[in-house]
Amino acid sequence: MEFDWLDASFDLKAIPPKEIEESFEDPFSLRILPDLPHSTEARYFNLGKSMSGRPIFTVFWTDGKRYRAIYARNMTPEELHFYDRKNLELS
Repeated sequence: MEFDWLDASFDLKAIPPKEIEESFEDPFSLRILPDLPHSTEARYFNLGKSMSGRPIFTVFWTDGKRYRAIYARNMTPEELHFYDRKNLELS
């Protein structure tokens, strides 16, 4: 998985790129295509945890080879509940 970190549009000091990349490698991560008909390009959501267990919500774009994080932050309690519930359903 190759990430493009050039000209990131959010503060990479709040959540380091390494932790964001780890959240995509989480075997239990959830990738969701939101229903945004007004968007000109497909943007996705990723809910995953870093190796340290930090729950991260990321909005990203991909062309199938490269990933570009548009925005990342800690998951809200509701998102973490959704992540945990979906993983229980899949196990």
